[in-house]
Amino acid sequence: MSAFLGLPAPPGPSPPPSPTEAPSSALRPWRARRPGAQWLPNPQLITPHAPCPPNQTMLQGFEWYMPADGAHWGRLAGALPALAALGVSRVWIPPACKAARPGGNGYDIYDLYDLGEFEQKGARRTKWGAKEELVGLVREAEGFGIGIVFDAVLNHKAAADYSEQVVAERVDPKDRTRVVGEEAVIEAWTGYEFPGRGGAYSPLKWNKEHFTGIDYDDRIKETGVWKFKGKEWAEDVDEELGNYDYLMFADVDHRHPDVRRDLFYWAVWLRSQMKLGGLRLDAIKHYSFEFLRDFTAHIHHHVDPNWFLVGEYWREDSEFLARFIEYMGHRIFLFDVQLVSNLSRVSLLGEKGDLREVFDDALVVWKPYNTVSFVVNHDTQEGQSLETPVAPFFIPLAYALILLRANAGIPCVFWSDLYGSFGQHPRPDRANFIPPTSGGAILPKMMLARQLWAYGSQFDYLDQPHCIGFTRPGHPAQSDGDGLAVVMTNGWAWTSKKMFVGEVHAREIWTDVLRWCPGKVVIDNAGWGEFPVACRSVSVWVNRAAQGREFVDSFVFDRDIYGFEKEAEEAAGRDAEIAAQRALERLDITGRTGPAFLGDK
Repeated sequence: MSAFLGLPAPPGPSPPPSPTEAPSSALRPWRARRPGAQWLPNPQLITPHAPCPPNQTMLQGFEWYMPADGAHWGRLAGALPALAALGVSRVWIPPACKAARPGGNGYDIYDLYDLGEFEQKGARRTKWGAKEELVGLVREAEGFGIGIVFDAVLNHKAAADYSEQVVAERVDPKDRTRVVGEEAVIEAWTGYEFPGRGGAYSPLKWNKEHFTGIDYDDRIKETGVWKFKGKEWAEDVDEELGNYDYLMFADVDHRHPDVRRDLFYWAVWLRSQMKLGGLRLDAIKHYSFEFLRDFTAHIHHHVDPNWFLVGEYWREDSEFLARFIEYMGHRIFLFDVQLVSNLSRVSLLGEKGDLREVFDDALVVWKPYNTVSFVVNHDTQEGQSLETPVAPFFIPLAYALILLRANAGIPCVFWSDLYGSFGQHPRPDRANFIPPTSGGAILPKMMLARQLWAYGSQFDYLDQPHCIGFTRPGHPAQSDGDGLAVVMTNGWAWTSKKMFVGEVHAREIWTDVLRWCPGKVVIDNAGWGEFPVACRSVSVWVNRAAQGREFVDSFVFDRDIYGFEKEAEEAAGRDAEIAAQRALERLDITGRTGPAFLGDK
């Protein structure tokens, strides 16, 4: 590894943490839960003199079932102007490293240093495109003020180049601390030569010494979980399944000095290749918390202190996740798993669901400034291991809650809710293509409302099981102080809620930006209005003369990112031309006119 010249030496293992910051189970005290309606500040007052930067919005720039045509970086680049118009400030892209096969999404990672540059594993490009297209995407995104968040898969490796004999012991997949077989020699796929790369960027060739376990013995052709002799699972990981260090494929040993050195160098190398906005860290519950703390500190000091770091830690225990954020020195954001679970549960109960419970124990209640909130992602889609369905009628309500509130973290909009999904059983004729949420018209308007008017103090009306609301009076630093009022119901009847929007808006006339609820609301002299909402829906009320309102009302989002509608229009045009030509051929009027034609036999 002496070829890594000029790189600051990676830190050694962290000193033992104090009892108050100890990892793993010590981070988890007696389980505490926070009811959202009781813990959220109401009102949450923000003074007009307080700084008020524009709202940040993240887009997950992919879904699980996208076509493996290598055209995705180009699609994203073409969508940047529209996304910037919607106020998107970050785009989380799929894993851009070479996968085990050309159609792999990248979580089956093979080579960290191949971003679609080398002929390996059946192709030069990845499923998403070639390296030069990725670099171009990042450069164009920067021009629009959008930071690209790179999906970093550091827990495992897949598709080794050769197998090795390893002494290992089999463990119970349901309890990885329990050995269920004697030590034996297995044939493990753990040799990584990266022949297509030929030593470029990193000289490290990985072998069995760099891993702790595997899920397949090629000698007996069986799957399972094997731990290598001389290795131990990391102790500072999630305690699910006894010890959840092992997840899949060949499990990376983050304590090995070669591994630490290579991964720390990779972060520096990645920054040298393109100007990224940050990292999304995959599967962090499955590898050493101490390593992750060192890695994030290394990024802060030696890569870019402004990188946005968000980790995927799938656990419905927000107290634990809050302590995890503290252990990481608040350098990391986490996705709000509990909130997604709540959205799913409440929505699937229909009119029996209690809207007051949506924020119960959500991570935004514990750590609103280190949370990324979302409604759907690639892991919760239908057919995925973490499938968490949200009822279709409820998806606009859920987005209103994460996009328009003052204390809902950084919201992440899902690709398929803007552009649609191919679904887990795509067909060549696209007959089962799933269109975007509410036909693609509602979510863009909510994103624009966030960008323009979701500022200032917040007044919550989380007081009824089937109808809740909140208001944002606005802030003078944004859109001349215009605000908004949001009301929603899961019931089958029209209803309304009286809410305060501020005396500054007295006598203004407000209408529903989404156009789901007709009529108008006149704000009284004390700053109150009676805001209606249609059944099983949400309304976003804004002054009809608000700054930017005309733009929002006339805005039409181009959801046809795959060109399906354009293809249909062109096909319809071709069909019309063919039909006209055939009609002419049937009449056989070429060169004939008037009576001569009529009298011809």
